[in-house]
Amino acid sequence: MTGEELNRQLATEEDISQKKAKAVIDIVFENLAHALAAGERIDIRGFGTFKVKTYEGYVGRNPKSGASVSVKPKRLPAFRVGKGLKERLNNGQPK
Repeated sequence: MTGEELNRQLATEEDISQKKAKAVIDIVFENLAHALAAGERIDIRGFGTFKVKTYEGYVGRNPKSGASVSVKPKRLPAFRVGKGLKERLNNGQPK
């Protein structure tokens, strides 16, 4: 599903304009991104948990030349699936 498809579906199901649906979706994702950037954990019951994982820097190798490359430390979002979503996926039962 693309963002545009999500936008259309929300507009249809809630009987609102696509412009308003896009605004709602943008607000939700902006707030999720803001919380993750602040290092907060996001727990959506039945769906899953988002959190930020921190990775230390290390010395890697360029696969083409074999030269050493310094990889900087980084923070990346991580998702862990919730029990409800896991059950829906494994039972094949859309709710």
